[in-house]
Amino acid sequence: MKEDAIAAAEKPRNGLAGLKHWRHDMIAGLLVSMISVPFSLGIAVASGAPPICGLVSAIIAGLILPFIGGSYVTISGPAAGLAPALLAAMIVLGRGDLAIGYPLLLVAICLTGVVQVVLAKFKAARFSSLFPSSVVEGMLASIGLLIIAKELPLLVGRKFAAHEFWGILAEAPSQFARMEPRVFLLGIATLALIFALAALKTKWLKVVPPQVIAAVFGLVLARFMGLDWQYLIQLPDKPFEHGFVFPNFHGVLADSALWWPIFTTVLTLTLIDGVESLATIAAIDKIDPFRRKSNPNRTLLAMGISNVCSSMAGGLTIIPGGVKSTACIVGGGRTQWANFYNALFLILYLAIGRNVINMMPLSALGAIVIYTGYKLCAPKVWRHIAHIGGEQLFVFTVTVLATVTTDLLWGIAIGMLAKLALEAWLASRVERLEGCERLGGRVARCVARSCELFSNPVLQSVSTPEGHHLYFGRPLVCFNALHLNRALEQIPASASVVYFHVTDLVTLIDHTTTTTLLEFIDDFKASGRGVARIVGLERLRSWSHHQRCLRTSPPILAEDRAKVFQALTHLSLSAPGMKSSDLLRELDHFSLSTPIASESVESAQLITK
Repeated sequence: MKEDAIAAAEKPRNGLAGLKHWRHDMIAGLLVSMISVPFSLGIAVASGAPPICGLVSAIIAGLILPFIGGSYVTISGPAAGLAPALLAAMIVLGRGDLAIGYPLLLVAICLTGVVQVVLAKFKAARFSSLFPSSVVEGMLASIGLLIIAKELPLLVGRKFAAHEFWGILAEAPSQFARMEPRVFLLGIATLALIFALAALKTKWLKVVPPQVIAAVFGLVLARFMGLDWQYLIQLPDKPFEHGFVFPNFHGVLADSALWWPIFTTVLTLTLIDGVESLATIAAIDKIDPFRRKSNPNRTLLAMGISNVCSSMAGGLTIIPGGVKSTACIVGGGRTQWANFYNALFLILYLAIGRNVINMMPLSALGAIVIYTGYKLCAPKVWRHIAHIGGEQLFVFTVTVLATVTTDLLWGIAIGMLAKLALEAWLASRVERLEGCERLGGRVARCVARSCELFSNPVLQSVSTPEGHHLYFGRPLVCFNALHLNRALEQIPASASVVYFHVTDLVTLIDHTTTTTLLEFIDDFKASGRGVARIVGLERLRSWSHHQRCLRTSPPILAEDRAKVFQALTHLSLSAPGMKSSDLLRELDHFSLSTPIASESVESAQLITK
């Protein structure tokens, strides 16, 4: 009841209109700033960048985003998810020297921002629907594993020679044998405290996250232990004068050997930044008490401009953060101005609290980032994927192994290929021929079914006084999600009832598309527009007990499916004398599982002549 009352109230807006909520946003900004300090410093260190660069990124994001908008209560800044990619790129660009590689990396971050601005102008955010859920989850889980591996040097107080995942794991035993005992004790104690606090189900921990308490605990413990300065954060004496690093455009232009690494870095950052940003704003929208919907393309534009500005000041890539955004909502934040106040508080901390920040131990920051990585790849994530279905776990595992073995870009590509191969195999399996089929014919049919995965699954879209009807006649998978999303967007605003008809021609509905349809149904109802229903889904066989699992049709004859498909696609409202009610009547007759199928085909052929 309380949430409904909030949602029914006037919805706060961004821009100048949002300034009237300054009291709520300032309090939320203060809370977020306390989280931003350890998070930003830790992510910068994990990325191989100077610690000050993390705070610079958070400040620039806060000063820019309120004037561009896109989302409402998401707090943006450097992201732990991009730390492994940034560190790997810095090593490659600097040929092993991080000091040389960082200014070159800033060029790639700047170009990434430019690409994001261009993509936003072409409304490219819709392409994020092409990425299967299992691949996205696998990407995030592999990032979590990479984060944990790359933070081990901070935890033991030793530099590792290896930089790749498997190399770090192989080197870890020898480095643990030579660790700095006090550094390791502080890091493990901080990590244990975070896990202990996170296990408590108390309301006050939603206001002050365990990571903030752990950062203060680590600072006090480091002071008590008397850790040497090399194990502590080191900010410049005058951070606003000597703390900035600028992009080395001349170095990139003068060395053609850097062009390919720059290109692959920009591509990697664009993909990961875009997918993770859009996934985060969608998640935060679901817990927004005012039930506002973010604009994905506007958010992409804001991220692009922020990344260009951040790189020019030596900052890291900027994307919305889940932990900080949740804290903003819990703290009462209402608009993007909470981001702005967060930036102002961070500037104040740098101006008067640099000495306190310099007392923060690197191992405590490493523990905070390790916990963030653990949340991405925790055992419950694997159990959740397995609960959805074994095929989801297969694609998820392939993506994880490919990513930690190669890199994030190849991991996503291999995961997508695994998903495509699996669904092409499933789609071809449900069709059968009468008699024997030669190998060549089987291969040709498999190729045809693979191509069908990219075709428009919506064969008919009909509006009647009773509601709007969408008839699906091809597999509903992530690879043809653009067609489905376009059809959903074209549903008339006046429609109060929507029917999704899963005909017998639909051989496959994957987890990603099932999630899309069910979320549309939930949003359609929550918005007050009306009711949406799926008709015919019970005909398909579920691959698990999960509501959003993969579903496939019973075996069908290829010849019958081809005939019905041809007849169904020829039905048209433009046929002479054809009314929408007549079309619905004909569409409802189509079924490969009943004797009426042949009569429906003949009837459709007569209508379309």
